[in-house]
Amino acid sequence: MFKDLENKKVLITGSTSGIGLEIANAFSKAKCLVALNGRNKRKLHNAKKKIFNSLVSPGNVENPKSAKKVVSNAFKKLKGLDILVCNVGSGQSAKPGKEKYLDWQKSFKKNLFSATNVIEESKKYLIKSKGVIICISSICGTEFIKGAPITYSTAKSALNTYVKLNSKILGNFGVRINAIAPGNIMFKGSTWEKKLRKNRIQTKNLISQNVPLNKFGLPKNISDICIFLASKNSGFVTGSIWVVDGGQTKRIDKF
Repeated sequence: MFKDLENKKVLITGSTSGIGLEIANAFSKAKCLVALNGRNKRKLHNAKKKIFNSLVSPGNVENPKSAKKVVSNAFKKLKGLDILVCNVGSGQSAKPGKEKYLDWQKSFKKNLFSATNVIEESKKYLIKSKGVIICISSICGTEFIKGAPITYSTAKSALNTYVKLNSKILGNFGVRINAIAPGNIMFKGSTWEKKLRKNRIQTKNLISQNVPLNKFGLPKNISDICIFLASKNSGFVTGSIWVVDGGQTKRIDKF
């Protein structure tokens, strides 16, 4: 179905587990050459064993110098770059109203700069290949989600704006950039798995009250959209934020 993706060179940040690992698996199945990224070398090499036709480019993309090395290393090993997926992020931060400066700093490094650092270093390569950029954002960046950390929501909202604004500039070079905003995604080691173990009834009630489809999403629900956005099937799509949340968010205006 996505034969145009065969032999494409893909870099996926934060791809040792969860959503990132599933995205890597999806691109591998589409017969792409995949560069995996993460800070923990042991986890990175374990992920490599699971993903066919993959290689590793270790490093902390929250740091600009390290991000530059990650991109350069991936480009050399892949012998090119066609697709960039920015998946690093975390919703763990101070509770609303309890934020300190360090919380803001950590959240923006994790949820905004981890993407912008890599994108800015990759642009020259992606312009050459007329490539594609996909950022993994969150529904917390699209509207108010009760209980979500303000630092996290603000950083993801900034990421969404970055995607929207840069689509105007990158589009002039034939490069497309989009974001995916997941809702509640369940996978091993996820925040939702921990919440379910801690209080199963309360967590299930939270989902039933807020998600019309009354279930958690899966990493595959995100990777499927990733593959579509990377392919020619979405050739007229850029600057968009794709919400994948089982109907949880309620806004009716266009982003």
